[in-house]
Amino acid sequence: MQTYTAPLRDMRFVLHELHGGTADNAEFTPELLDSILEEAAKFCTEMLLPLNASGDEEGCHFENGTVRTPEGFQDAYKAFAESGWGSLNASPDYGGQGLPESVAKLVEEMICACNLSFGLYPGLSHGAYLALKSHGSKELKDFYLPKLVSGEWSGTMCLTEPHCGTDLGLLRTKAVPQEDGSYKITGSKIFISAGEHDLTDNIIHLVLARLPDAPPGIKGISLFLVPKFLPDANGNPGAGNGVSCAAIEHKMGIKASATCQMNFDDATGWLVGTPHKGMQAMFVMMNSERLSVGTQGLGVGEAAYQGAVAYAKERLQGRSLAGAKYPDKPADPIIVHPDVRRMLLTIRAYNEGCRAMGVWVAQALDAAEKGDEAAADFVALMTPIVKALFTDLGFESASLGVQVYGGHGYIRDHGMEQFVRDARIAMIYEGTNGVQALDLIGRKLPANFGRSLRRFFHPVAEFIEAHQNDAHIGKLVQGFARAFGALQLATGFVAEKGMSDPEEAGAAATDYLRMFGLVALGFMWVRMALIAAEKAPLGGPDAAFYQTKLATARFYMERILPQAGALLFTIKAGKAAMMALPEEAF
Repeated sequence: MQTYTAPLRDMRFVLHELHGGTADNAEFTPELLDSILEEAAKFCTEMLLPLNASGDEEGCHFENGTVRTPEGFQDAYKAFAESGWGSLNASPDYGGQGLPESVAKLVEEMICACNLSFGLYPGLSHGAYLALKSHGSKELKDFYLPKLVSGEWSGTMCLTEPHCGTDLGLLRTKAVPQEDGSYKITGSKIFISAGEHDLTDNIIHLVLARLPDAPPGIKGISLFLVPKFLPDANGNPGAGNGVSCAAIEHKMGIKASATCQMNFDDATGWLVGTPHKGMQAMFVMMNSERLSVGTQGLGVGEAAYQGAVAYAKERLQGRSLAGAKYPDKPADPIIVHPDVRRMLLTIRAYNEGCRAMGVWVAQALDAAEKGDEAAADFVALMTPIVKALFTDLGFESASLGVQVYGGHGYIRDHGMEQFVRDARIAMIYEGTNGVQALDLIGRKLPANFGRSLRRFFHPVAEFIEAHQNDAHIGKLVQGFARAFGALQLATGFVAEKGMSDPEEAGAAATDYLRMFGLVALGFMWVRMALIAAEKAPLGGPDAAFYQTKLATARFYMERILPQAGALLFTIKAGKAAMMALPEEAF
């Protein structure tokens, strides 16, 4: 049986103590934000968690072109929308609450921990909202955004086609202009999350397509808004619009999320943004989705951790290597064993580090929205790292959770194996993690002559300089400094080799992203350790929390971060061993 308790104390620590979440946002007091998180925790654990295993077991149903979600999903979605959970970080201009992105991401974490499949439905709607808000005409925004924000209607992003995924330059869907200013959209899309379902009265598809005069490749793609039902004179869903679902996929995980094959047959649509500039609009949506997908990895990792801890404290097996810890019992609980603790602490260190890093990036996202160039550079740099690292670690954490359970984790009874299956897709969609690594190496590092990179390197170097001799955390900072030095060397190597041979950069990309991500988590951990070291001696009810934070920081620095050194050797080995084998030898 799956269990989950929202880690509210750690969320408050990250939001208020580590990142000062309300310093420039006086209307959102810490007390208000805390109450929102508490209510979100209640909703997620009471409404969404009970549907996770049953939704996985039942899956979605496809009959005669319609999709029916698992039992309980309609009621849960109605309650979700009516309670305003989908409008937290949307603009008040369109009925949103205007809350900080950091708070919305913490709520997303809870949703994903309790029911990842459910979270995809409102998650896609928010991505559609962002793309339309950034690039849509005033008429489109005024009409459609309030309905997306309220959850009355939902949204999708329709990119992938049977013959093209990442390489959208091969896209074939056509858009033919009409005399009334609309367009007729014709083509097929696959892997469309929430493309068809029974949760809302209408579904708003954002579709990439080509105009008749479009130049070839990626520069010839435009974005169109295509509703499932054309709105009538009163703004309600009217006639069908040539949009149909041909099938739903039978998947490894996220089975309660409808992944659809969509057909557009002379469907009426409206241009979003300018002709041939669809990728600019879609990347607004995709970048937000990539941060959210990273949060999916974190949510699943937290759920896996809590389940594994509960089992490790209950499961009696063997005796401690140091002698019986519970002599009155037939055996000791497995949490006494070093290797079990290694697994649990690894998951915990990943989760708490990712939570801290996710809020850091989310706060920068808010600042970037207000025109802060440095924050925009930072978000651009960190987006591929958050997406790839968090989902890699989420899958590793789910796998470790199963390992803690042993054979009981492999069977369905405890719900741990579902976390592994659900977590796996997050490493693939919204751009595979290998593509994220190439984006980091090929686009983000050289952008603006390395300006984005300085947004991370400079504050890290300043922190090391200020705290490497600190009486309490100096040793942790010195260990972190070695890993940071390795990252600097790797960055120089990749930049030098990549200029003369792109394959060298490509060969290093995945290892470099992992290395960068581990160092970024290390930066979060030394910052958290500094706060904990200052507050732990003060005693009081939170003393144990800060002591635990310090102990976990030490584990991360001594047992996980040293991987950065090995990754440096791997990166400097270059492409030779990877590219030497001829194709026919595979």
